[in-house]
Amino acid sequence: MTEPPNEPATDADWRAFRTLRDVFRYAVSRFSAAGLVFGHGTTNALDEAAFIVLEGLHLPVDRLDIFLDARLTQAELARLAGLIEARVATRKPAAYLLNKTYIQGVPFYVDERAIVPRSFIGELLATGLAGEDGLIEAPEAVESVLDLCTGGGSLAILAAMAFPNARIDAVDLSADALAVARRNVDEHGLEDRIGLFQGDLFAPLGARRYDLILANPPYVTRAAVAAFPPEYAAEPALAHLGGDDGLDIVRRILAGARAHLNPDGAVVCEIGMGREALEAACPDLPFLWLDTAESSGEVFRLAAEDLPKAGRARR
Repeated sequence: MTEPPNEPATDADWRAFRTLRDVFRYAVSRFSAAGLVFGHGTTNALDEAAFIVLEGLHLPVDRLDIFLDARLTQAELARLAGLIEARVATRKPAAYLLNKTYIQGVPFYVDERAIVPRSFIGELLATGLAGEDGLIEAPEAVESVLDLCTGGGSLAILAAMAFPNARIDAVDLSADALAVARRNVDEHGLEDRIGLFQGDLFAPLGARRYDLILANPPYVTRAAVAAFPPEYAAEPALAHLGGDDGLDIVRRILAGARAHLNPDGAVVCEIGMGREALEAACPDLPFLWLDTAESSGEVFRLAAEDLPKAGRARR
């Protein structure tokens, strides 16, 4: 069986390409041969190639089929050639090369100051957390939401869409990430509903309380971060590193959340693959695990009344 070439196409090759189908096919082969790692909005070479060629030409990223036989200009070919080879040469996530990513079809600006957003909580906000069949049957009754570790602000923006009457506060330790969040908030026209705070978790919030706390904190173990492939290493380490077992920040959220929730409130938190370790560390907490189409046992919900009182941090 012939292996796909692990060398870039020559200028003559690119002159022979005519349609989007030609470039898409080449990109899939090139990415597969280069052994790229995915996980920043796509999970395989085919989807990555589709995203790059469509977003690279400002086309709808979910409509590859209708554009496959479109003939490309020389400028368009040059644009796609640069993006495809940059993805292989730099090993940066495609979202950084294009300054764009999507969650549930909602676009977000992104650059290397913030992690590429890809939270399962975003899927829950769009499909399973709020609404008639969700945990929150009356989303219009939610008046306040806190997004901890907001990064580029994607969950805060999705929460504003899911809870139309809510005021959203979003916190991050990184001033760089908050600059990206500010751009996203402004681009979505939500500057009157979303407040951005720089600081360590609950520290900049004073005594504020919320109906719902969302958190997608750093939860990767120290060993896993040290072994990151280049695609993940391109992101800010601060957004990944959760200590030796990945749960350092999760523990602090659990310890402080009750003091910032209204009596009927709840916290929804993503922890990656840390479920077994978390349940072992907190055996008396009644975690409700919220599965999605793409995940199982990676997001939990706890009601305010089930959380530890202030000062009773669990280790």
